Amino acid sequence: MFSKILIANRGEIALRVHRACRELGIQTVAVHSTADTDAMNVRLADESVCIGPPSPLESYLNITAIMAAAEITDTEAVHPGYGFLAENAEFAEIVKASGLTFIGPEPEVIRLLGDKVRARDAMIASGIPVVPGSKGEVKSESQAMKAAREIGFPVIVKAVGGGGGKGMKVVHTEASLINSYNVARSEAQQYFKNDAVYIERYIDNPRHVEIQIMADKHGNAIHLCERDCSLQRRHQKVLEEAPSPMVTVEQRKELGELAANAARAIGYSGAGTFEFLMDGDQFYFMEVNTRIQVEHPVTEMITGMDLVREQIRVAAGKKLSMTQDDVKINGHSIECRINAEDPETFMPSPGLITEYHPPGGSGIRVDSNVFNGYRISPYYDSMIGKLIVHGKDRDEAIQRMKRALDEYVIGGISTTIPLHRRILKDSTFVSGNYSMHFLEHFLKQV
Repeated sequence: MFSKILIANRGEIALRVHRACRELGIQTVAVHSTADTDAMNVRLADESVCIGPPSPLESYLNITAIMAAAEITDTEAVHPGYGFLAENAEFAEIVKASGLTFIGPEPEVIRLLGDKVRARDAMIASGIPVVPGSKGEVKSESQAMKAAREIGFPVIVKAVGGGGGKGMKVVHTEASLINSYNVARSEAQQYFKNDAVYIERYIDNPRHVEIQIMADKHGNAIHLCERDCSLQRRHQKVLEEAPSPMVTVEQRKELGELAANAARAIGYSGAGTFEFLMDGDQFYFMEVNTRIQVEHPVTEMITGMDLVREQIRVAAGKKLSMTQDDVKINGHSIECRINAEDPETFMPSPGLITEYHPPGGSGIRVDSNVFNGYRISPYYDSMIGKLIVHGKDRDEAIQRMKRALDEYVIGGISTTIPLHRRILKDSTFVSGNYSMHFLEHFLKQV
């Protein structure tokens, strides 16, 4: 096992990783920008190194500064968390070339799965269903038109190296295809330094369902139930739950086994998430996230596995601590992402937290790096933290989340707590029969 790990991230995930390390008896190194000097993860770490000014490009995305911090602190491994450099194959290669362990998949696996076309081909080879689409990259306007006509409208143009809704354009008619194709390529170049795009059939009213897998370096891989992440705004998740209220036991087993088999086939190790679109009874592969997910706590709550702890164990060469037969689903869990945003306009609300009182009681978990007197910075993501609840069933989880939201006090800034209160009372959400378009329609009711 490692004796010291550098955590190459900030905010609640940095604190989450620190806690897992502490319980394993591992020392931690926190790297931070000048804006995060007083952050809780920095205060609690065994060592801390300032790696630059507030701008992420000069700090949390500064590979040279991070590796210098790893060298001067004599660390053995690097945990990237999520976001920033977590799915950067070049960073993983540099960490490995420096004689350190990257806590995640091998660089070549990250690179494979980061290319949407190559990932799609790998899933087809593993027997996982994919959305009908173009055969690889679409390199010209004429190829785009030919592919779209063969697939049938509506279609979606997607960046090969994309994510987070960037470089994606939904096209309903031939007349708008060429412009959308060129805009998608331009966005792809801007955000991912790669203008390659491909085309898929657009599914009108799907759910977003993802399978959590965990794999070790000994060829073992297990699946840990699904999460339903259909509540999204502009392709950003707002609320997640596990298990999905619309996935059957048979579907769960089939989809999980397909994901675990695919992970073994490509030599995957560590935590990973296979994301799918659910259209009626059909599932279609979207992508694999080669890191820990923001919403991982709902899986932990219903399976009992500490996913971050397991990531670290696996990276150290240990075998998985659970077999597939050990994985049992216990109850239901919901996570609300609490952001420093206006709950109606979604404008960021940076500033000083003048009052802070997190909820408590049975089945309540709060993953957050903030405290009374903490200042929300304008330089980073607006997420304050995650409120997670667990209940014996979905109804109890909903009632528990309502109670927890009412208890949660955050003063001095605007937050999305009022939005979550409204969602939890909505009859469509309570029924469980909602899609990825639910939230956009729900917000128009205001």
